[in-house]
Amino acid sequence: MLVWAGLAVAAGAALTSWQAGRREAAAIASHPPQGQILVVGSHRVHVVEMGRPKGSAPDLVLIHGSSGNTRDMTFRLAPALADDFRILIFDRPGLGYSSPLNGSGATIRQQADVLRQAAAQMGAETPVVLGQSYGGAVALAWAVDHPQSVAALVSVAGVSHPWDTPLDLFYRVTSTRLGSALAVPAVTAYVSRATVMETLDAVFAPQAVPEGYASHFGIGLTLRRASLRANAKQRANLLDEVISLAPHYDRISIPVEIIHGTADDTVNPDIHARQLVRDVPTADLTLLEGIGHMPHHVATDEVAAAIHRAAARANLS
Repeated sequence: MLVWAGLAVAAGAALTSWQAGRREAAAIASHPPQGQILVVGSHRVHVVEMGRPKGSAPDLVLIHGSSGNTRDMTFRLAPALADDFRILIFDRPGLGYSSPLNGSGATIRQQADVLRQAAAQMGAETPVVLGQSYGGAVALAWAVDHPQSVAALVSVAGVSHPWDTPLDLFYRVTSTRLGSALAVPAVTAYVSRATVMETLDAVFAPQAVPEGYASHFGIGLTLRRASLRANAKQRANLLDEVISLAPHYDRISIPVEIIHGTADDTVNPDIHARQLVRDVPTADLTLLEGIGHMPHHVATDEVAAAIHRAAARANLS
């Protein structure tokens, strides 16, 4: 009985690995890299360049949120800004087509440093930096640790301050060694599109997921095993990293624009946006009534206006 049980487990693991690999290959084939691969130290960083030619307009860096990739920013926001900025959109380490920095998922400060170096490689020495959701914490780390290498900061539904709700069960499981080994391959291999769409619905609520977003974004890229593992570690470590970073916000002296929806149930504006505008003397806050966690898709004009304000306050032309 033990032998047969062992064979069944081995067969199940082999089938799961095969199915996961098949799905990953399909995701890469349908949504290949849109940009170029930079090498920063020993790490690969995927960057998509859009908008005006280098030197003809202010540089703008866009940093996506948790479980994201460059395609989240190329759907609506980057096209809306392409006439006025040279835009660099990065996959954060471990996500999209950027390689992980380490097995712990990479801290927000490590990610900020790598993206800063990647931007400099592209000739963007002092860009406007926008971060959405988790990416907002990375943008803040960039401004705190490297103040001379950013002209202005824009936080869109950004994480900034400690919270008291527990880590989601999914990340509590998948960030562990056992969960990484067993649960992550099963998610990659067997999670249904309907389940993923339900998750998207919750992220965009109370607004609807925009027509065409899911197919443009490439949800299969997020479900690859390496991306799931990196994202789980990043989410599990984020609270402690924010606790460490938040006391240093008074160092920030560049123009900061904060834009946040009042109906955001993912990143609470009272915990994050309202505290950030109190802690950063140069920060201005714009609250979007009734808007949820994805204003760069459902209130694109308002987010674009905040970016223009930040650039103008930094005297960029």
